[in-house]
Amino acid sequence: QPELGKPMRNCYSLPGPDFTYGMYMHKRDGGVPEAIGHWDSVKAKAHPRKRAMPRDFVAMGRGAVDEGCTTARDFALYYGYMDIRCKDKDILRHGGKAPPGMTFGKPPRPSTPLFDLMQHRYKELWMEEQRARTRVQYMVKKKVGIIGEVRENRTTFLRTHPLPVKEESFWHPRRFEKVQAPHHPSPDQRQ
Repeated sequence: QPELGKPMRNCYSLPGPDFTYGMYMHKRDGGVPEAIGHWDSVKAKAHPRKRAMPRDFVAMGRGAVDEGCTTARDFALYYGYMDIRCKDKDILRHGGKAPPGMTFGKPPRPSTPLFDLMQHRYKELWMEEQRARTRVQYMVKKKVGIIGEVRENRTTFLRTHPLPVKEESFWHPRRFEKVQAPHHPSPDQRQ
């Protein structure tokens, strides 16, 4: 049973008072005076090793074609002679210097013009753009000749240029003529 008023003990025995918890570092274990007096600064390497970029086969292929290479052997000889490397796009990550006018980050967003929002200025601008677009479309269609003119088809052509009228011939065969029915002569004709 645990002792009254004391926490229950675990089964592990703790090391003695001379035990150091964590990792003991000989270089930096001088306490506060060493931390204040000596700064650990990283010394720059004498010659930074340059990263070898991969070969730029697209640029080498263009150059080979410009030089007149047509066979695989010509291309292989050109590739052996010309060694064009890709440009390092991450030059700033590998210790390069930034151009003088370059700034990092996104530019700040311009403030929202509340007066234009309240006056419906954006709606007016959009409506004006739509009117201008409609005007341009109308002018293009008028130039092409679709508006105001009907496209020529057979019906409109025959309306504007009617066929010549057939001349009626006055000669008919006897059998097709209308024969008048015999009628009684009038009293005037009888005399």
